Amino acid sequence: MNAAWPHLPALQVILPLIGALLAAFLRRGSSAFALALLVSWIMPFVAGAMLWQVLSSGPLSYHLGGWEPPWGIEYRVDALNGFVLMLVSSVGAVMMPFARRSIAFEIEESRQAWFYCMYLLCLTGLLGIAVTGDAFNAFVFLEISSLSTYVLIALGPDRRAILASFQYLIMGTIGATFYVIGIGLLYLLTGTLNMADMAARLGPTWDDNSRTVIAALAFVTVGVSLKLALFPLHTWLPNAYAYAPSWATAFLSASATKVAIYLLVRFFFSIFGVAIDFRALPITEIIIALSLAAMLIASLIAVFETNLKRMLAYSSVAQIGYITLGIGLANQAGLTGGLVHIVNHALMKATLFLAIGAIFYRTGTVQIAELAGVGRKMPVTVGAFTIAGLGLVGTPSTAGFISKWYLGVGALDRGWWVILFMIVAGSLVAIVYVGRVLEIAWMREPSAKMAHANDPPFMMLMPMVVLSAAIVFFGIDTTWTAGIAGVAARFLLEGIK
Repeated sequence: MNAAWPHLPALQVILPLIGALLAAFLRRGSSAFALALLVSWIMPFVAGAMLWQVLSSGPLSYHLGGWEPPWGIEYRVDALNGFVLMLVSSVGAVMMPFARRSIAFEIEESRQAWFYCMYLLCLTGLLGIAVTGDAFNAFVFLEISSLSTYVLIALGPDRRAILASFQYLIMGTIGATFYVIGIGLLYLLTGTLNMADMAARLGPTWDDNSRTVIAALAFVTVGVSLKLALFPLHTWLPNAYAYAPSWATAFLSASATKVAIYLLVRFFFSIFGVAIDFRALPITEIIIALSLAAMLIASLIAVFETNLKRMLAYSSVAQIGYITLGIGLANQAGLTGGLVHIVNHALMKATLFLAIGAIFYRTGTVQIAELAGVGRKMPVTVGAFTIAGLGLVGTPSTAGFISKWYLGVGALDRGWWVILFMIVAGSLVAIVYVGRVLEIAWMREPSAKMAHANDPPFMMLMPMVVLSAAIVFFGIDTTWTAGIAGVAARFLLEGIK
């Protein structure tokens, strides 16, 4: 263990990568699941050890191949990405037991090992994006996660999953192209791809190359925004979430967009923010305007959806708006609210999509009109859904309330009462679409489709119960969510110009 301790940043990427390679050679879905479960349960311990080191003794720097940065690739862990690494690895570990029966139900035996291979490869890419300190290396991991995600979506039981995957591939390729162009412009200006070195060299070039810097900022922003599904660049997300396998939808909603948000935050505050005063540029106003549009428009669309997965997909677009709103506010309370909502939304959406997966496993449908009385037949499953739904609304004593409280305080600190009103309005719309489902599930007599429904086996129930308990716990004790998010926000804001 002592020998592995200095290499934890590299192990965070190498372990799931090796797991993906091994899974590719397995034929039985059960064997691939066991391997994926083992790797997933190891990852939180690696991430937790690094986060503990960061909080106790400061950022970690790991040099690959013996080359000192900026010449070699550096893995760098601070409070921000340690926070994200812990989130992604923990959510994957908690959710993994659910996958065994869910994937066996939705995907034929011959493809199950391939599914787990793609999951581990996606996990490799997501953790790599978060841990790397090299801008181009982040692109490599971004593509690893994206390519594997396309396959995960295409493996869905509905034939429309292939079209959804293709739509995401087109949008993802455009986003990656924009990102690479932005990185190329930054490399021309600074001669480096190391993020910390890039930030140090970018400032002196501002006076002579301000237009190029702004162009790079625009390209990176648009490219990453496509990946995180910022409104109106979200068009790939509803179909991808609706037609992917249920477990894949839950995992991607809890992790993929969150890591893309991390990448945007890293560029805004740790690179561009160090070099220029980006708050003096219209970028923050644009981000805030698009965030508010997402919060209201996507929520209103969710109200009229008849497919439960599509409804929650549009809800995800709205909730991403809350996160990016905190980025746009760019003050201590607002940024803390945005960062803590990365965790809180991941917990809530993982719970909601797992509950939908369990309902589909027992009933074969996710059409809202056909779910009358499902709460009476599947009380634990729908109970977890209810807790997570209340979190989306922002009910006090749930994690969602903490996020919106900080965002509201951040808006008031800027003197923007209208934004506070919009936050409340978005929550009121969430009451409508969440309440509609809860009314049908709990208040109506069970339909014919629900006649033989009951809660799924323990290994499927356990992740939902743990995640819903976490939603309540982190709505009461915010030490490990808002506390660490506040540390990360202060670290980012202290470094900007």
